[in-house]
Amino acid sequence: MTEAVHSTLVDTKEPRSQWLDVWDQFRRHRGAMLGMAFFVFILLAVFVGPYLWTIDPQYIDIRARSQGPSWGHPMGTDQLGRDTLARMLAGGQVSLAVGISAMLLALVVGALIGVLSGYFHLLDGPLMRLTDLFLALPLLPLLLVIIMLFRDTLRAAFGPETGIFFLIVFVIGITSWMQTARIVRGDVLALKEREFVIASKSIGTSPFRMILRHILPNVLSPITVSATLGIANAIITESALSFLGLGFPSDFPTWGRLLYDATDYLQQYPERVIWPGLAISLTVLSVNYIGDGFRDALDPRIRGR
Repeated sequence: MTEAVHSTLVDTKEPRSQWLDVWDQFRRHRGAMLGMAFFVFILLAVFVGPYLWTIDPQYIDIRARSQGPSWGHPMGTDQLGRDTLARMLAGGQVSLAVGISAMLLALVVGALIGVLSGYFHLLDGPLMRLTDLFLALPLLPLLLVIIMLFRDTLRAAFGPETGIFFLIVFVIGITSWMQTARIVRGDVLALKEREFVIASKSIGTSPFRMILRHILPNVLSPITVSATLGIANAIITESALSFLGLGFPSDFPTWGRLLYDATDYLQQYPERVIWPGLAISLTVLSVNYIGDGFRDALDPRIRGR
């Protein structure tokens, strides 16, 4: 009898972690795995690559200007003889830093407004009207106006590069939170009617504790998906602003700025447009695939198949 009980206890398996189920589902999404592999490669290239490829991206060598790919310059040089590979690596650092920072800002604002709007009935109307107002604004003209108004002030306060970085991150983040707020609000409205939330209210749980312990953990799925897609949108927006000449200074490389500088030499040296264009396109595509994988993996209906 004792041996049978012992055998039963030994054979009993511990409950499987939910995050292991999420990872198993994510691994089955081939596009998401390829996207994650490429995104990790881009991160390693732009942040570790400069320690291996030590050419200064600002070094001007007039004798080597407008050269094609070679052993000394695998991606060629620009009109001033600066190494394109070194400038691509430096520009990738800026573009990814802007994308991740702006995404975090948009995520915090969107999740906060979505949770408050969905949980507190009195705040729902004003916050959703504010969201509708931001959705109705023409974003590109608004971005241009804000940058033109505050660019010189922030440059004087923080320096030409840091000031523009803060401004672009703020502008992109403050105009990208609306979709996250709407998605989170919808999930919170559904969660409010669930039994565990009603039971917690009945024992006197405070709204602040309710949001932290019960609401936020259950809306991580849309927040995670919005985070991955927000990086892609922020990279595209920064590239568009730099392409219009309203981003970082001309001697400070970003992928969008490299595109802008290469447009005058498109017919003579098309590879100058191809390299930053490919970097932007493939990075955004990989992040979108990662977002699709997270969306499928975090959906319990798909995960249970």
